[in-house]
Amino acid sequence: MSSTDDRRFEVLRAIVADYVSTKEPVGSKVLVERHNLGVSSATVRNDMAVLEAEGYITQPHTSSGRVPTDKGYRQFVDRISEVKPLSPQERAAIMRFLEEGVDLDDVLRRGVRLLAQLTRQVAMVQYPTISASTVRHLEIVALTPARLLLVLITDTGRVDQRIVELGDTVTDDKLAKIRSLVGVAVDGKRLPVASTAVVDLAVEAPQDLRDAMIRISTVLVESLVEHREERLVLGGTANLTASAADFGIFPGSLRQVLEALEEQVVVLKLLAASQHPGMVTVQIGEETQVEQMRGTSVVSTGYGTASTVFGGMGVLGPTRMDYPGTISAVAAVARYIGEVLATR
Repeated sequence: MSSTDDRRFEVLRAIVADYVSTKEPVGSKVLVERHNLGVSSATVRNDMAVLEAEGYITQPHTSSGRVPTDKGYRQFVDRISEVKPLSPQERAAIMRFLEEGVDLDDVLRRGVRLLAQLTRQVAMVQYPTISASTVRHLEIVALTPARLLLVLITDTGRVDQRIVELGDTVTDDKLAKIRSLVGVAVDGKRLPVASTAVVDLAVEAPQDLRDAMIRISTVLVESLVEHREERLVLGGTANLTASAADFGIFPGSLRQVLEALEEQVVVLKLLAASQHPGMVTVQIGEETQVEQMRGTSVVSTGYGTASTVFGGMGVLGPTRMDYPGTISAVAAVARYIGEVLATR
């Protein structure tokens, strides 16, 4: 890239920074006064004219300054050399807050609340997908000789409890055999694979255990194949009202955004762009490919372990957002949620 292009990018970056900070269109005089661009006012005005002609900035009103377009934000995001680092104290506080979560639901709720506070945007997280979950342990507890409690624990932190009515009593010896057979069939396996193994186990079980195994497998399969991946947690929706003016150029846009957030399929589509922990994706304006979201940007990533993505999470807000700070917050919270869930 030529030195002229580099200088014009510095002008664009200054416009983005000032507009995000002040919410006001930015003029050439203000740029010269606030930023050490090393060139004259005339050069800045010329650079702004070129940036406007190329579609990176626009003039919302006659005789006003300029504001970034979606294309301008994209150029800015693509050339972010570093994001705002969190302090050691902030990182420690995030980890401590998440570690205090009592179960999967609590950890995800805490993560969403924290992310909404850090970014002042709408935070969203997808429950761990079934296909990515592995059975860590299955406990079978005899409540009575004819009634069992199944406790399924996955590597994503999910704990599911189910009651099995056997219809007849089973001895301790038979229960021990059942525990062994079921444990071998499901422990350490992905949930879709484990569900198939449980069905096969019921068919192949010894005659004296078959009735009990059929009842257990029927209940257990419901837990293994349940569509929990469609569940979402949202937080900070009210933060959008503080940015209502940003949606003014799109008639009814804020209302449409709020309505779209109620549709899980829309949010899941937005999060689907992120499938790799540590890799943050930024969708700006029309890049979301959702008509109702054309005035918004979505910053998202996957959370999980180095080898497995549990689900997606991120934030949604107006295109006028602090991209470096938001990217840093999303990456940090996703990383720590993945670490907390992986150790449970």
